[in-house]
Amino acid sequence: MLKSVKVQDYMATGLVTFHPETDLFAAINSFLRYKISGAPVTNEQGELVGIISEVDCLKAILTLTYHEEEVGGTVGNYMTPNVETIGHDANIIEVARIFIDKGRRRLPVTREGKLVGQISRSDILRAVEEFAQHT
Repeated sequence: MLKSVKVQDYMATGLVTFHPETDLFAAINSFLRYKISGAPVTNEQGELVGIISEVDCLKAILTLTYHEEEVGGTVGNYMTPNVETIGHDANIIEVARIFIDKGRRRLPVTREGKLVGQISRSDILRAVEEFAQHT
């Protein structure tokens, strides 16, 4: 049954992550280099403390430019701190509901408060396809 398929079986684990102290332009360069639109922000203990996205970076640049301030700063200054997560042992049906109901594209996956991966809509579709092929 599809409800027995767990997030941990389909999540991505080789994530680009940042720390709050990471320079904003280092984050932007990573977005461009790895062709990603956002990344988790973790503290030294590996705990998720936020998410930084391309939109967060654009807001920072526009705000600083508008106020004629020097463009720059750290990821911690501009990240979104309150992030919805999903547990590593959640089933993919739960995740699919969140994606549908809340319009999310991806969710950080945690285990005992630590970031262990990320699950995306395409990961869920892959799980469904694999399940359908084996039934």
